[in-house]
Amino acid sequence: MRLGIASPLAHSSAAEWAGKMVSLGCRAVVFPLNHTDNPALIDAYRDEAVKKGLRIAEVGSWVNPLALDETERQKNIDYCVNQLRLADYLKADCCVNICGAAGAVWDGAYKENFSEEFLRKTVKSIQEIIDRANPQYTSYSIEPMPWMMPADPDQYLWLLKEVNRKHFAVHMDLANWITSPQKYLMNEQFIDEVFNKLGEYIRSCHLKDVMLAGEFTLQLKEVACGKGSLNLEYYVKRAKEIDPEIPMIIEHLHTDEEYIESVEYVKARMKKAGLLE
Repeated sequence: MRLGIASPLAHSSAAEWAGKMVSLGCRAVVFPLNHTDNPALIDAYRDEAVKKGLRIAEVGSWVNPLALDETERQKNIDYCVNQLRLADYLKADCCVNICGAAGAVWDGAYKENFSEEFLRKTVKSIQEIIDRANPQYTSYSIEPMPWMMPADPDQYLWLLKEVNRKHFAVHMDLANWITSPQKYLMNEQFIDEVFNKLGEYIRSCHLKDVMLAGEFTLQLKEVACGKGSLNLEYYVKRAKEIDPEIPMIIEHLHTDEEYIESVEYVKARMKKAGLLE
C-alpha cells in the first residue's frame, strides 16, 4: 500500500512539501492545490511529486453539486468539472466528492437525501460532471457517507450501474459506513461485503477508526487510527488485494503533529502485520 495524509503539512514550496511527505514515509498524496491556482505552481507540485515517487491519489472536489439554489448548484457543478479536469491533467487516481445534500449544510443529513427525486438528480449530476470534463486517465468518485447516497455497498452498485460511465469509480471510506452495532462489532464481515461487491471499482481509500461510546443511546464516533476498534489490518489487507500499491490516506486530524503521530503509529502497526515494507 501507499500510505498518505490529507494534510499538506506546513511548507513554503513544492519541493519542501514533497520532501516532507517522503521523510514521513508517505508514498501517496492528496494534491494540495486546486484548478484556480497558478498553472506554473500546479506543474511545480506535480513535478515534485513525480520526482519523489509520490502517487497523486486524490484531487478533492468538496462542494454540493445538488445545492437547492440553482445558481449555487451550477457554480458547484462547474467547480467539480474543473477539479476533475485537474485530476486528469495530473493523472491522479481519482477526483473525489460526496453526492451532495438536500439542505443548507452541504454534507448534512436530510430525509430528502434518500428520496427518489434526489437519487435521480444524483445520477444526472455525476453524469454531467464526467461528460463535461471528459477525463482520459482519472475517475470521478464518490465517498460513502452515513446519511446520504450511497449509504451501503448495494446502493453504490446501483449508482455505478445508473451512472454508467467508464470514468466513474469508488472512493472508499470504510469508517463512514460503520453506522450500526452490527457493522462495528462484526466489521471484518462488513469489510468483506464492501470489497467483495465494490473491490474492482475502488481507486483510493481513507484510513481512520471508529469508537463505540458506552453511553446510551448508540454513539459511534470517528477517531484517529488505533483509538477505535476497527480491524485496520484486515481493511488494508483486502484493499491490497485490489492493488498492492493502493493509496490509503489518513484524514480528519487537526494538527501537523497529530498527522505525524498517526503516520508513525500506522506504519508500525502495518509493518508488524507484514502489510508495509
